[in-house]
Amino acid sequence: MDENRAPTGIERISDGIETWIFDLDNTLYPASCRLFDQVDRNITRYIIEHFGLGWDDAKRMQKTYFKERGNTMRGLMILHGTDPSHYLDFVHDIDLTPVAADPNLDQALHRLDGRKVIFTNGSTRHAERVMQKLGVEHHFEGIFDIMDAECIPKPEPVVYAKLIEEFTIEPTRSVMIEDMARNLVPAAAMGMMTVWVRTDSTWGQDGSEGDHIDHVIDDLSAWLTDLTQQ
Repeated sequence: MDENRAPTGIERISDGIETWIFDLDNTLYPASCRLFDQVDRNITRYIIEHFGLGWDDAKRMQKTYFKERGNTMRGLMILHGTDPSHYLDFVHDIDLTPVAADPNLDQALHRLDGRKVIFTNGSTRHAERVMQKLGVEHHFEGIFDIMDAECIPKPEPVVYAKLIEEFTIEPTRSVMIEDMARNLVPAAAMGMMTVWVRTDSTWGQDGSEGDHIDHVIDDLSAWLTDLTQQ
């Protein structure tokens, strides 16, 4: 990605936008909360408990399935018949104490014209818990989770098509905001404006090269506050 490519220009972003599509983890809340560290450990523990592996072997299986299947759950489902609902309940059993209410985000979402939708590879229950902690759940029309996607994770294009159909979204009048750069590739191909929430994670930066990213930000709450005060 060209480092000089319009990480700002916020005064023109919201013009004509009908739908705002938000990822959840490390996007709606800051990556500094480290919630996904808890999820990551729970995934490893799930594999240990169900396959009798040691930590290192379980971690190796986890990362292999993530790379080869898009996420660990899909690999476990395809190769081992894992129940996705049971898996999701287990891995999202985490402490949300690090997530604080964000009144600035709440106010910015209130000022932001257009529908707001959550699009996550996680579960609806996890998204609801996080949004309640942030104090922003009332702003969102709906949640499109991994079960709605028939357990096919982003960035598979078919999942984006399902999202568009479910919420009757016009891609060319939409914005997608996401911390994993590669997940913005299908969105851009469909004509959506894309916003990458940059973090220090290697998986978040994967796919950040290219012209599929329109805007780069480091903090969603601060960025939306600036955007809605123009």
